Amino acid sequence: DSYPYSCISVFAIHPQYADLHALPELKDAKARAEAEKTRAELNALDKIDYEKVNDFKINYLRQIFNQEGEKMMKTAEYKAFFLDTELWLVPYAQYSYLRDKNGTADFNQWPDHQVWDEAERKVLADPKTAAYKNVAFFYFVQFVLDRQMQEAHEHAKAKGVILKGDIPIGVNRNGCDVWTEPKYFNLNGQAGAPPDDFSANGQNWGFPTYNWFEMLKDGCQWWNRRFQNMARYFDAYRIDHVLGFFRIWEIPVHSVHGLLGQFAPALAMSREEIESYGLHFQEDRFTRPFITDWVLDRMFHERAGEVKEKYLDRLDDERYQMKPEVDTQRKVEALFADVTNEKELWLRDGLYALISDVLFVRDHTNPGVFHPRISAQLDFIYESLYDNDKAAFNRLYNDYFYRRNNQFWYQEAMKKLPKLVQATRMLVCAEDLGMVPDCVPWVMDELKILSLELQSMPKDPSVKFGHLSRNPYRSVCTISSHDMPTLRMWWDENIQRTQEYYNTMLYRQGPAPHPLPGWLASDIISRHLTSPSMLCILSIQDWLATDEALRLPDADAERINIPANPKHYWRYRMHLNIEDLAADQRFVQNITEIISQSGRV
Repeated sequence: DSYPYSCISVFAIHPQYADLHALPELKDAKARAEAEKTRAELNALDKIDYEKVNDFKINYLRQIFNQEGEKMMKTAEYKAFFLDTELWLVPYAQYSYLRDKNGTADFNQWPDHQVWDEAERKVLADPKTAAYKNVAFFYFVQFVLDRQMQEAHEHAKAKGVILKGDIPIGVNRNGCDVWTEPKYFNLNGQAGAPPDDFSANGQNWGFPTYNWFEMLKDGCQWWNRRFQNMARYFDAYRIDHVLGFFRIWEIPVHSVHGLLGQFAPALAMSREEIESYGLHFQEDRFTRPFITDWVLDRMFHERAGEVKEKYLDRLDDERYQMKPEVDTQRKVEALFADVTNEKELWLRDGLYALISDVLFVRDHTNPGVFHPRISAQLDFIYESLYDNDKAAFNRLYNDYFYRRNNQFWYQEAMKKLPKLVQATRMLVCAEDLGMVPDCVPWVMDELKILSLELQSMPKDPSVKFGHLSRNPYRSVCTISSHDMPTLRMWWDENIQRTQEYYNTMLYRQGPAPHPLPGWLASDIISRHLTSPSMLCILSIQDWLATDEALRLPDADAERINIPANPKHYWRYRMHLNIEDLAADQRFVQNITEIISQSGRV
């Protein structure tokens, strides 16, 4: 709750996007001087301080509201905005008011109003009532932001520039959307991602998963409204984690890591199906954490005895079980909540690993059927199997994750995505990276959705780096995303990998230079621009990599997000003003030439 405005509606625009220069000037000279002083201090920071920026902008907007709000909210423009957005705006404003009044975004802790009451809409929409006055500030802020975003959109179109928005796959479980329409969300699960190159334990985003049964009953109206609202400001959009419309990685609420998750929906396996692969299914052995003396010695070394005494009970002659007070990862997390000592955190992580060391997980809705645990081959329970059982499990595992659900997931996606694609005229792009089943390109091709192509993460498993010339036309080509290291960071991460890329993809002889020189960054960018992809969208960090005088001295300072760390702050900010960058003739000429030579003018 240190950052309460993180839990707003997906339909609302965040107050941090307000352009204060576009608002009327504060009439109070002292307040105006204080605001300018704070603005200068915040702009002088190397990284964004979201909390301070948020507090400053909210305070400034309240002053403008007190000064100009009554007059602005009597205009025909405001009244038209209110009528157009009332469906989501009224509950959003009430949620925001109650969140601030109660000092927390967790509506489960509020003494009342723990869910939206539609009966209150009329009084909240009547300017004559006290209830309206309580929430009017939030109406005003969204009106200001809507006008500014639409003006930016119109300006971009006049300059021949299209704006591309983003549709995050999840919503905060304490956000306005869940508060307003809880029927659309499964609050007993957490969305995330299975293990990948970013995180060996999988990713737990903490979002509730969607109740697609309820959403499909009304033709996905919640999603349609969301897309139509975005069309006010954008010409194209990216669907974050489009795989979530096929199936989502659903993690039990008692888990911290993602290893105990399952795909939902997915066709779970019965005991008989499992045994048909030649694996004798021992339910008690394969679904319980596999904890033995030799496992404890391998994991905890000299602390194995301590772990047995403090955290384990004897289960049978061979195995132990976790004590009831630590038998889930969330209980372990709570026990170590105030611990900062690295040795103790290592012990905590070991306990997490013990709890997830199973061969199968029970289906979250039907405990009588099972899913093979993701990446189980890396754990001790798999190591304990006989070789023939390992081979049987591997056959089962590969069929389950790569073949069994393909047609089923195709049908699931085709229930949802056509409705969303047809909701607006915006160009649809999708982030289709990760553990991609075969049915994903079938659907994307059928619906004309642009894929995301990264040379460092090829979709062809037979190659180490993607061949840019093979990119499909209906795709977005890029070098790095907000979840990845920038080009300069990637270049120095793995010297051997970079050398292979330098010789085989850039066709250059000799040792690859480190750090990445500007001329070579220009060459890499030029190659991406000449790919057949309809769009080539590159981050500002990668463009700046071409100019050694302009880019940050420390490449590591360019990183935006670390997806394996859900508490990582997105604090990156450009270290240059856009006006200064536009005035730098050398830089502008360089990128103009690169783009012109690529034929993308």
